[in-house]
Amino acid sequence: MIQTETLELLEWQRLCRHLSTFTATKLAAVAAQHLHIPTTLDQTRQLLAQTQETYQLELRQNGLKFEGIEDISVYLERVERHGILSGNELLAIATTLAGARQLRRLINNHSDIPIITELVSELRTYPELEQEIHRCIDERGDVADRASIKLGQIRGQLRSIKDRVYGILQHIIQRKSNAVQEQLITQRSDRFVIPVKASQKDVIPGIVHDSSTTGATLYIEPKATIELNNQLRQIQRLEKAEEDIILQGLSEQVGAVKPDLERLLAIVTALDLAVAKARYSLWLEANPPHFINLESSEDSTSNSINLRQLRHPLLVWQQQHEQGFPVVPIDVVVHPKIKVVAITGPNTGGKTVTLKTIGLAALMAKVGLFIPAREPVEIPWFDQVLADIGDEQSIEQNLSTFSGHIRRISRILAAINPQPEIRSSSLILLDEVGAGTDPTEGSALAIALLQYLANHALLTIATTHFGELKSLKYEDERFENASVEFDEQSLQPTYRLLWGIPGRSNALTIAKRLGLNPEIVEQAAGYVGESSEEVNQVIAGLEAQRRQQETKAQAAGQLLKDTERLHQELAQKSANLKERERELKQIQEKAIQETLIQAKAEIAKVIHRLQQGTPTGQDTTQATEALNQIAGQYLPSKKATPKLPPEFKPKVGDRIRIPRFGQTAEVLNEPTPEGQITVRFGMMKMTVGLGEIESLDGLKPTIPKPAERKREPIPEKETKPERPIVRTSNNTIDLRGKRISEAESELDRMLGQIHDFGAIWIIHGKGTGQLRKGVHEFLETHPLVERFELASPNDGGIGVTIAYLG
Repeated sequence: MIQTETLELLEWQRLCRHLSTFTATKLAAVAAQHLHIPTTLDQTRQLLAQTQETYQLELRQNGLKFEGIEDISVYLERVERHGILSGNELLAIATTLAGARQLRRLINNHSDIPIITELVSELRTYPELEQEIHRCIDERGDVADRASIKLGQIRGQLRSIKDRVYGILQHIIQRKSNAVQEQLITQRSDRFVIPVKASQKDVIPGIVHDSSTTGATLYIEPKATIELNNQLRQIQRLEKAEEDIILQGLSEQVGAVKPDLERLLAIVTALDLAVAKARYSLWLEANPPHFINLESSEDSTSNSINLRQLRHPLLVWQQQHEQGFPVVPIDVVVHPKIKVVAITGPNTGGKTVTLKTIGLAALMAKVGLFIPAREPVEIPWFDQVLADIGDEQSIEQNLSTFSGHIRRISRILAAINPQPEIRSSSLILLDEVGAGTDPTEGSALAIALLQYLANHALLTIATTHFGELKSLKYEDERFENASVEFDEQSLQPTYRLLWGIPGRSNALTIAKRLGLNPEIVEQAAGYVGESSEEVNQVIAGLEAQRRQQETKAQAAGQLLKDTERLHQELAQKSANLKERERELKQIQEKAIQETLIQAKAEIAKVIHRLQQGTPTGQDTTQATEALNQIAGQYLPSKKATPKLPPEFKPKVGDRIRIPRFGQTAEVLNEPTPEGQITVRFGMMKMTVGLGEIESLDGLKPTIPKPAERKREPIPEKETKPERPIVRTSNNTIDLRGKRISEAESELDRMLGQIHDFGAIWIIHGKGTGQLRKGVHEFLETHPLVERFELASPNDGGIGVTIAYLG
């Protein structure tokens, strides 16, 4: 309960509403307004890492996009109860799936955001479900004709009957134009009618379905269309039933993957929250917190709370959006040994705002937000932030101000639940501790309470007017004083927080300058006593020394700025030199690319010459010489020794990959001396060269050298001159659209005519694959065909088969 009270006192909900304005989705906006506060440091570190990674993305580009993602949680609840979703609701699910997939793709393009990448690794976007929804539902949310064959037929009947009804009504309107009020066809009660003058209703006999407000027009369904309208209604009911069947089927598909879709929404919401925190932190000009250990035995500044130039985030918002006053930052530096800080000073000086600023900073760090303070931002991880701020008077409960404070402090002490051997890692914020009762007893109670908290809480910050609390620092090293600054000249607070110096109430000075009778002020000063006046003079002297130190610190700060400026200038010159080096490298790479393009163009010309007509052996020789000349012209003369990859020897039963087909296959025999192996993928067997395959992990096999290959001697009488295997119009046959028997006949005739071409290209198309299958079965048994294979992707792919002739 006290935790909820603390959030209300610190106005945490206002900050959450501000954060929600930076979200992109409705789900994340709701989550931001009900932000969960982690209970462990590991949870906080995870959230902070998400914020830091999305923050870097925001700095580099426009950040993550959440386009198309909608709150589909209500639809998922309905399908769980076997409800039927409408077309628009299904479209919302489809666009959400597409948006989530795009989001994951964008994240996977970055290698330096491991936390976010791990978060989306569990994202399942079901592209097949998205495609099915778009197939069945059009962009208006209506069930499309293509959703089912039956629906297409029903709608065809509907259009036919509507055309007949329109034709009859149009004919009546033209023939009975004097009786018609307007030459239009409209609908009443889902039946087609025409507007007829009331005085001419007998001219067009039929059923009156409606009349105008004046009664001058009757909407009549002529007798000639009554039966057609009846048929139309019946078919429309069939259409509605078929649409419901389709919608129900899609809804069931959604219901089948409901847990994954709920997980998708949770991941997208977490991402959107992380982006919102990053954007809010960027807007606040905040910096990431580093968590320190105040319980460390080392008394060093590295373990100190360090919140310099800390600003109240709600006041920053008020200044920017509500034309509020400029925000005065404060410095909060607390050494590890300090357990209690007593802040003193005049009323309206900013003591309460200071408490709220520190409390909000601790909560922001816990939820993964950056803190609006100057780097480095160092703060402990508090397991609880508990506060007693403001007046808890209640007439209904008969509570005075003092009673209200005591009730709330009691709840705070119960919440920290101290154990003798373990100190609670809590931050306690107390406003006007001990106030609301007799000053003597209130001061004694405040001292006892703060000493108790010094023993049992990690850090307590309290505001007070009691002078006795100022002296605790000199009695116990765990106590520290701070004060809010007050300008005696203008009689206005500066809202600055001063450390190590107790504050003065300045009541007598303020009263005198505001015109109170001087005699009364002097008499009051006498009651205060000399000791109090001496203390005030000591404090005044300390404040003067502090101002001198500040002046020196400002001079040192200016010197540091000048040094940093010189450093930046040198760094900029270095960056310019690196940029120039990069530009020169780009120019060199561009020149290389242009050389490659020119070489490829010349090679293409050689290939084009070979493809003109039927190439001869002389043409092949000339082409080889031309390619050698191009290689000599464009390739560098000095060749680097290539690094040999690990050896890969395919064995029977191995799974290998054929890159040009994008297929994996099984090896059926050991490689032949010529470097050929037979493989099988699916129902197809084919012989390929070792150079065309690779292992599943990308290794290339060792190819035998030509000298090592064993060739069978060919009788001299069978020797034929080698001919290049080049695709031309003469060795290409197009079988698309033919029956398998027709294709076999034409293919057999062509093989008998041009068997000396070395290879033929058979275009059978992709289609259902039946023609391709028939062609392959024919080629397997044909005596002239040595082997066959599918063409490369740029030569037709699975729509073309190349048959090599023996």
